[in-house]
Amino acid sequence: MKTIALIAHDGKKSEMLEFVKQYKDKLQTFHLVATGTTGGMIAENTGLEVERMFSGPVGGDVQIAAKVATKQVSAVIFFVDELAKHPHDPDIRTLLRLCNVHNTPLATNPATAQLLLAGDL
Repeated sequence: MKTIALIAHDGKKSEMLEFVKQYKDKLQTFHLVATGTTGGMIAENTGLEVERMFSGPVGGDVQIAAKVATKQVSAVIFFVDELAKHPHDPDIRTLLRLCNVHNTPLATNPATAQLLLAGDL
């Protein structure tokens, strides 16, 4: 079973939840991994099984980046809030960079996430 990572900044968590609800049938065919708070919110509100990492600011982004680097994640959906400051920005940039280095599909907004799920993962 392929793995999709789900991450959302605080300002984008409600948008992520709505996206997951809309695409629940498709997402339940994947192993889902998420940063702590996002994963908890998704599991609690959708009933989907989600493997939870640490919260992003305390290492969750880096944990998922390691899974990308070791080919344990097939795609990343990361709803990024570009208008907010993030003290763990270096971790975020590492994750985004590793997606590019390892040619891992990366969606940073609902429009690209929709296209990602419509593709052949």
